[in-house]
Amino acid sequence: MNKTMNKQTQANNETSCCGSCSSMPLANRKTVEKPIVPPLKANKNTQTTKLRIQQMDCPTEEGLIRKKFQQNPQVLDLQFNLMQRSLTVNHKKDALPNIIKAISDLGFTAEVINGENDNKTISAPKISWWPLIAAGILALSSEAVNWFNGANWLSAIFAIFAIAISGTSTYKKGWLAISTGNLNINALMSVAVTGALFIGQWPEAAMVMVLFTISELLEAKSLDRARNAITGLLQLTPETVNVQQSNGEWLKTPAKSTILESIVRVSPGERVGLDGEIISGRSTIDQAPITGESLPIEKTVGDKVFAGTINQSGSFEYKVTATANNTTVARIIHAVEQAQGSKAPTQRFVDKFAQIYTPIVFFIALAVAVIMPLFYQGSWFDWIYKALVILVIACPCALVISTPVTIVSGLAAAARKGILIKGGVYLEQGRNITWLALDKTGTITYGKPKQTNFIAIDTAQSDHYRQLAASLADRSDHPVSQAIAQQAKTDNITLQEVTEFEALIGTGVQGKINDKSYYLGNQRLLKTLNIKNVPLEQQIKNLEQQGKTVVILTDNSQVQALFAVADTIKEHSKKAIAQLHSMNIKTIMLTGDNQFTAQAIAQQAGIDQAKGEQLPADKLNVITQLSAQGTVAMVGDGINDAPALAQADIGFAMGAMGTDTAIETADVALMDDDLTKIASFIKLSKSTHQLLLQNIVFALCIKVVFFALTLMGLATMWMAVFADVGTSLLVVANGLRLLKK
Repeated sequence: MNKTMNKQTQANNETSCCGSCSSMPLANRKTVEKPIVPPLKANKNTQTTKLRIQQMDCPTEEGLIRKKFQQNPQVLDLQFNLMQRSLTVNHKKDALPNIIKAISDLGFTAEVINGENDNKTISAPKISWWPLIAAGILALSSEAVNWFNGANWLSAIFAIFAIAISGTSTYKKGWLAISTGNLNINALMSVAVTGALFIGQWPEAAMVMVLFTISELLEAKSLDRARNAITGLLQLTPETVNVQQSNGEWLKTPAKSTILESIVRVSPGERVGLDGEIISGRSTIDQAPITGESLPIEKTVGDKVFAGTINQSGSFEYKVTATANNTTVARIIHAVEQAQGSKAPTQRFVDKFAQIYTPIVFFIALAVAVIMPLFYQGSWFDWIYKALVILVIACPCALVISTPVTIVSGLAAAARKGILIKGGVYLEQGRNITWLALDKTGTITYGKPKQTNFIAIDTAQSDHYRQLAASLADRSDHPVSQAIAQQAKTDNITLQEVTEFEALIGTGVQGKINDKSYYLGNQRLLKTLNIKNVPLEQQIKNLEQQGKTVVILTDNSQVQALFAVADTIKEHSKKAIAQLHSMNIKTIMLTGDNQFTAQAIAQQAGIDQAKGEQLPADKLNVITQLSAQGTVAMVGDGINDAPALAQADIGFAMGAMGTDTAIETADVALMDDDLTKIASFIKLSKSTHQLLLQNIVFALCIKVVFFALTLMGLATMWMAVFADVGTSLLVVANGLRLLKK
């Protein structure tokens, strides 16, 4: 129970970071301790409002807002998503104007998010470059005056004006951080620049502030690329669709205002605007934007089409089955945005480290400034200067920013391949998979079996038995039952009315035909009915040894007929299993079919082990047992295998495109039925882990080197800024490499 509950989303527990960093938290996992987010409760006296705050891109701003509303009785709950710069507030009615004003008092602008602007592109607030250019010229002028031994007062004037132009925002954020007990980069930089001014280092103070402000803008631009990597998928869908009017005419209509059941026409070369079902025409459609499939898919009447896909050769008309804000691509975007609402393990570790690291370094700098002059007759000027350099290089920006950028880039890269990962924790954990359990039908096999054999106890009643079986099978949605029903339709067998129909979990179906009870199912059904001395036992065994599934028709007392159904292995199943084995991942197939069928299919696909006659509880037990051997993943349809998927460390849903349940419940949803994408997911997980380690090690090494250079008197403040800015930009660029995977 605890393991299942731990799959829910955790709250944001942000810590202090740099002023320009965007905290991009991601989902959790059962192997990591995490609090559970309670749902926002609303009643007739309260309401929930979602706000976008463009200036809120760091835990510092979150801390300010939390403190502002801490004692406000009108605000009941706050939930932050710093990646999307959004705040969800559960508050008392009529309190919204006061909430927006309170946020405004902090210097932020709050915008109510509604259906029109929920998915708009999010970017950093626009800042004009001209003041920065002017500030840069003034800082260089101050440096030039100092270099040529000019008047000290002139150098000071140039520096003060440069700082006033470029540093107002930094000083404001720094003061807010210090006043709330947070030592973030704005606080460190404000103290460092102010200290440099007090000791007369005018040119360096100006250059440090200008370079820092420029670095903030560059980092913000880089972060925007990762932030909008998912929402950019919305650009795949056209703004208008060609809708049939009540008078039969066709009119270009905004996709957002198109209602369900509308008829839409798509011409060759156009993108599909909304999800729907084809009612006339046929074509080939490129679904790569959603599923990552390399080849176009043939579509005809009755097939589903999805928003954002590209119509190629033909023209067709389809009936709208989902509104613009509920299409498959919209649900993908929403799912990933939700995944960004909590943190991955590495990010949680880094944030905790930064929370401790920043104040420690601050006090180390303070100690450097006073200990040597007080106790060892050191120069106050030299050691205070060294302390200021340490403050600059102490910024944890590169360290903190490296993990969320890398994780979000990995999520975006996976989404482009048709792999929907519900959180960074799963992306990180994928590299550790040791066992992969697979369902058979629809996963290893196509899930569209055909009837291959029919044996009647009384051959004179053959047509009657087929009629009974087909009537029951037609009411079931199980692929095996559908194969029997489809064969009957092909042979023009008339179906009879079934009453009191009921699906029997794990065994089959039952129903009444002409007021008599009949059953259609597997051999477990016979045990349930206590039917013994079953005829044709040898035929059953022979068929099962051939890898076929045997379905038995019986009444309350005796077997009447046998049906054999065979499924075929998907073309990519063998390749997928081989890829997994090359990664030292063991595979096991869990199926409700008999052991002979399970063994035959497993052998064909190259799967290590196979267990047949598995009920949902049996699959759950197998996953529990395998968990003792390492990280276990389970792949299934996301519904029938729900207990096992929930128990597994990572649950994969196959063919999730267009399936609400699979997208919402799976940890990783494969948007088509390509099993080889699990190997791609694992490779991406390993690449993500490597980049995370590279960024963390690189950021820490740079700080250690400059700390040593500072104590040796070889580092200056502007060198420290260049090192910090360069490190931040490099780790961001390194993390963004995943977008090209």
